Amino acid sequence: MEMREYPLVGGPVEVRGALDLEKTPTGVMPRRLPAWTKEQYQDPSVYGGTVMPSGVRLAFRTDARVLEFEVLTSTGQLDTDPRPRPTGMLELTVDGALAGRRRAPLGHVVRMAGPGAAQRLIPGKPGTARFAGLPTGMKNIELWLPQQTPTELVALRADGEVLAPLPDGRPRWVHHGSSISHCLEADGPTGTWPVVAASLGGVEVTNLSQPGNDMLDPYVARTIRDMPADLISLKTGINIVALATFRLRTFGPAVHGFLDTIRDGHPDTPLLVISPVSCPALDAHPGPTAMGRDGKITALGDQSDLTRGALSLQVVRDELARIVAVRQARDPHLYHLDGRELLGPADVDDLPDGLHPSAAAYRRMGQRFAAHAFADEGPFSTRSHTQPTD
Repeated sequence: MEMREYPLVGGPVEVRGALDLEKTPTGVMPRRLPAWTKEQYQDPSVYGGTVMPSGVRLAFRTDARVLEFEVLTSTGQLDTDPRPRPTGMLELTVDGALAGRRRAPLGHVVRMAGPGAAQRLIPGKPGTARFAGLPTGMKNIELWLPQQTPTELVALRADGEVLAPLPDGRPRWVHHGSSISHCLEADGPTGTWPVVAASLGGVEVTNLSQPGNDMLDPYVARTIRDMPADLISLKTGINIVALATFRLRTFGPAVHGFLDTIRDGHPDTPLLVISPVSCPALDAHPGPTAMGRDGKITALGDQSDLTRGALSLQVVRDELARIVAVRQARDPHLYHLDGRELLGPADVDDLPDGLHPSAAAYRRMGQRFAAHAFADEGPFSTRSHTQPTD
């Protein structure tokens, strides 16, 4: 059958997990924060994180046996590296099950002498990922974009009919965290821990995590406040400690303010606050941090400064637990989870750089989160937030 092209915007295809579709000369670039937030970014790395499409996917129904997705990726390359960074994987699910994986085509390459150096764009061209031999009949399709690579959507072609997805009634889960929730090191977009957990829990996830920029930014809180959400989680602390951006005096009020803003729009939605996972360098020491010669993160802060208000991960864990306990007296749908339940001291061998989990550890985190959050008495279970409270 002849391939037919379908519009990616204004047609049957739904782009899930993105809150903005930025027009480009080639197509559209999904972004995971609304357009209005751009003027408030203090650091250009925030924009870079929003166009890395962790959790972003195209959803539609089709009876096609062959699908083609034309995309234009952007990846980086240091002058000392022999080749560009891997572009990551495009993953196709059929009726919720993984049905195919393709390496995302190489497009633009951004060259630089080293981290933070001036960037030089080596323009590339769009490439096509083809998925053939799909099952016959009408089926639900999701194409997941590579979580670590900005990906412009150029074209969708199919040898059958493409229809809009039907509502399926799954609860909508909104999550915000750091690079440990963005999961750049996962083996594919469906291997990030929030997607693993969402699949096990039977929910739709929108991942607003920002690598290196989980800073309790007010524009993120306002974004979550204004989004439709049935479940909300906030995993915070690692960036704040690693970059030494808060002291104890300012951290607590910032957490309260972030939660207050979310509650303005979602007063009764289950909201789970997750403290940092294990990171040996920062568990008992304050930041900032640097990368050591062994390729592992090291803390540069003075441990004696903890008595004067500096933050270690353990101080953050204790403060988050305290804040949640205080607020629970008037907020019965607020919950707390110690991040070490997801990745604890026994798992630190799965932190190759001493900070970021391996691909296998991310999957394990997703399984552990699902076992906790979606359990019968867990914070995200139907039972836990429909029973009357005292």
